Amino acid sequence: MNTTYSRVLLKLSGESLMGAQHYGIDPERLGQYAEQIKQAVDDGTQVAIVIGGGNIFRGVQGAAKGFDRVKGDQMGMLATVINSLALNSALESIGCAAQVFTALNMYPIGDYYSSRKAIEAMEQGRVAIIAGGTGNPFFTTDTGAALRAVEVGADAMFKGTRVDGIYTADPEKDPEATKFDRISFDEVLARGLRVMDLTATALCKENGMKIVVFDMDTQGNLARVLAGEPIGTVVY
Repeated sequence: MNTTYSRVLLKLSGESLMGAQHYGIDPERLGQYAEQIKQAVDDGTQVAIVIGGGNIFRGVQGAAKGFDRVKGDQMGMLATVINSLALNSALESIGCAAQVFTALNMYPIGDYYSSRKAIEAMEQGRVAIIAGGTGNPFFTTDTGAALRAVEVGADAMFKGTRVDGIYTADPEKDPEATKFDRISFDEVLARGLRVMDLTATALCKENGMKIVVFDMDTQGNLARVLAGEPIGTVVY
């Protein structure tokens, strides 16, 4: 399948990795994601990935339960490393070369991240899996993904979710909610739509980083959205 993007940053949520489970990593869901990512690479797209850690630990929730916020966010960063290692293993098991980079120096678990090294990995045909968020507390993995997308020169940031785009309201709660095919950053902010947190949204807006929100859980959707099919929502 032809692709209209040469390099993308794919943001995956940790919760999506749970699949039908209530915690942790569902091997079936992980395998489905790996197959879609391998297809994208085989079709000629350079892929960088940032995964959240909410299936294991989320710093904000930990702080609400009495954890120190800085320590809680550091625990969340480690959760993203676990997910990144799992995806790395799943990709390599199906013949797709991948490399884990970490925002904090954790060698030999992963290579210390630099945009140059991540770009080199993608140019050599490997998937660059970038773990640990920004390496700082008080920043979400959405902000980490936006930052890495800008740093590695991605054509767009792809946000793979369990819904098929951005709606006027939560479609799981409001049956009257309607979907946007395209929406500007300004309208996202004016409507208060929580596509990503405000810091991530502002970073993408300031750097002209287009966001494509789509349903990653439907097998084959990543290839379709990379080919320019009008599924999902484009934020510009």
